[in-house]
Amino acid sequence: MTRNTGTMPKLNPFLRWGASASLIALIVLCLLWELALAPLRPGGSLLVLKAVPLLLPLRGVLKGRLYTLQWAAMLILLYFMEGVVRAWSDPAPASALMAVLEIILSLIFYLCAIFYLRPAKLAARQRAGGQPPKEAS
Repeated sequence: MTRNTGTMPKLNPFLRWGASASLIALIVLCLLWELALAPLRPGGSLLVLKAVPLLLPLRGVLKGRLYTLQWAAMLILLYFMEGVVRAWSDPAPASALMAVLEIILSLIFYLCAIFYLRPAKLAARQRAGGQPPKEAS
């Protein structure tokens, strides 16, 4: 039985923890926003359920699973878009502030995930026989 001699690239644990922390903070923000801080209706609204999809990748992100980070980075773009729309359209200052926080947290997650995954993607491309992309000069 042959063993794969390819080495796994060194992944930055700071980026993994940044993605994990921003995901947890985004979950907490979504819950607080729609239940207490600035709900659409007094007493909370069903928009609190928007936190549920963020729970799906939580375990994989905490463990640094590459595939989970890939699809979670695409999922988080929905929260970025919601934050942009609500920051632009919500008349309540508290809700607009929550939307800006959602934008910031989703951007932190996205950037941490993308830069965490980059070395693994380059190594996979090299193992497959492809050439890594050339650096811009």
